[in-house]
Amino acid sequence: MVSRVDRGPVANWWWTIDRYFLAACLALMGLGILLSYAASPAVAERIGLDSFHFVERQIFFMIPALIAMIGTSFLTPRLVRRAALILLGVSLLLMVAALFFGIEVKGARRWVSLAGISIQPSEFMKPAFIVICAWLFSERERNGDIPGHTLATLLFFVAAGLLMAQPDFGQTMLTAGSWGAMFFIAGMSWMLIIVFGGGGIVLGLGAYTLLPHVAGRIDRFMTGEGDTFQVDTGREAIIRGGWFGQGPGEGTIKRIIPDSHTDFIFSVAAEEYGIILCILIMMLFAFIVIRGLIVAMRARDAFSRLAISGIVILFGFQSIINMAVNLHLMPAKGMTLPFISYGGSSLVAVAITMGFLLALTRKNPERRMSASLKGAGERIPAL
Repeated sequence: MVSRVDRGPVANWWWTIDRYFLAACLALMGLGILLSYAASPAVAERIGLDSFHFVERQIFFMIPALIAMIGTSFLTPRLVRRAALILLGVSLLLMVAALFFGIEVKGARRWVSLAGISIQPSEFMKPAFIVICAWLFSERERNGDIPGHTLATLLFFVAAGLLMAQPDFGQTMLTAGSWGAMFFIAGMSWMLIIVFGGGGIVLGLGAYTLLPHVAGRIDRFMTGEGDTFQVDTGREAIIRGGWFGQGPGEGTIKRIIPDSHTDFIFSVAAEEYGIILCILIMMLFAFIVIRGLIVAMRARDAFSRLAISGIVILFGFQSIINMAVNLHLMPAKGMTLPFISYGGSSLVAVAITMGFLLALTRKNPERRMSASLKGAGERIPAL
């Protein structure tokens, strides 16, 4: 146990970290491994791999994800901004590279291969984008002469343009929704709300008209006609699970769901462990989002308030989209369930996102460290 009198960096981290956030994230990670055992063996066997291939890789990716989350949580707010700026720059460059040299999957170029490892740059772009936009919005609030709103808007168009070029309409919607919510919190005028709302409707109609795969998914959702096998099967798995599920390893419908280990792992959780576990999962996500918004409301500086709000809104929107697709409440979209779905890029990126959250919600880490150093008779270096 770390003593309160210990003034080392680890002790300082332990006594300033929001342990409720940390516990919720670790619980979701644990559920991710548990549900990987339930959902992935059938998929691995179907494509000729070892039964626990995806389980082993999930655990393998969980290690760097945990390191990234804990390591990022040690940062001060200023270092969070700097880390986010570097991450955003690298991610945007890799997204451009993906358009020309990326791996094509189902007509989309979203992946790049680095040292034999496939990476989806857009996953890492999202948390960095949120933090930098929060900083731009806060600078505009601090100094009216700084065009923070304009720069954040230009940055959004760059990010959204690259996402649409891949194309990835779902991630574009997720990024736009999170950015719009953060802009609203920062004080968006009603005129801009009308302009951006109208623009969103026009872009949505344009995507439906010009992108056949977007139109196909919406039409299948509205009419139930066409290839709805995966959605229908996922919904059937949820219904079959009932309140308490069929029991670990007893699910049968999960075996024929193509993406049971990624986009439809929530359906597998319902079939094997029941609606009770699904409610627990939803409560964990809701806890992080609601607690994050409460902490953001109490934040003294604009940057922390906006960044914390943006991060938990991004996290919440992504989880809602995944679960809504599983419940057939919105058109199918390849969106992972944070910390739970299989995927290396997604897992590490979500861990960095939560690391930023943990860093920004620490209890005055800079003040505590300053007091510690002053007590030791050292001079505090300017940041």
